[in-house]
Amino acid sequence: MSSRSSSALRLEIEHALERSFPAALTPAHRTIHETVATGIAEVDELLEGGLPAGAISEINGPESSGRTTLALSFLAQRTAAGQVCAWVDADDAFDPESAAANGINLRQLLWVRCRKSGIPIRQRPSTKPFAQLDQALRATDLLLQAGGFAAIVLDLGDTAVEHARRIPLATWFRFRQAADRARTCLVVVAQDGCAQSSAAVALECAALRPITAGDTVLRGFHFEVRRERQRFSPIVIGQKKPPARVWPAAGAWDMEQRA
Repeated sequence: MSSRSSSALRLEIEHALERSFPAALTPAHRTIHETVATGIAEVDELLEGGLPAGAISEINGPESSGRTTLALSFLAQRTAAGQVCAWVDADDAFDPESAAANGINLRQLLWVRCRKSGIPIRQRPSTKPFAQLDQALRATDLLLQAGGFAAIVLDLGDTAVEHARRIPLATWFRFRQAADRARTCLVVVAQDGCAQSSAAVALECAALRPITAGDTVLRGFHFEVRRERQRFSPIVIGQKKPPARVWPAAGAWDMEQRA
């Protein structure tokens, strides 16, 4: 069959199917997905530009793995550009001084503290482990529906993994839809992944080695970040391990002294 007859046959099939299946044989145009820089060159290179706008991104890892430092760097970029952001603090663990030392403009940041009757989290009874988590989810829902926030960080870093994993999939799907409508970057900081398929990007953080001056002065850390999932990334055949990058981070105390 000649190429000309093949083209004619294709047009004939598309005309026959156009009411039910428009452009049935025509590949869809590639959509350009907007990304937002994190302010860490190694991470932005790994993500091919940064975190996706209007989507959920997960930053996971144990304590002192660099997950919070990465989230703070991301918000520092947004607030420096004059954009309004929010930090939903499920366990009342956010430190404004460290945030300011990492470059965040606190005037552009809404801090939502999830507390119970004004009692510090370390002194609260453990009778209702889901009370603060429920507050955090409700607050995140309200902020996404309200719109106007360039980025929202949902900090579940101190929330037990078994509790975070009990968040219904319907909640994450609703957050995903709301973030897309508002074009908000929703960043979830947790010990392990909990948004599952609703997350466009999932990063796994780990601490590697300290940065020292001499034998006794601690200046910062080297962290590793591994891309566990990226919805819009092309599939690389033969790739056995997820791509990763190593990046250095100075301690907040060191940055304060140099400022």
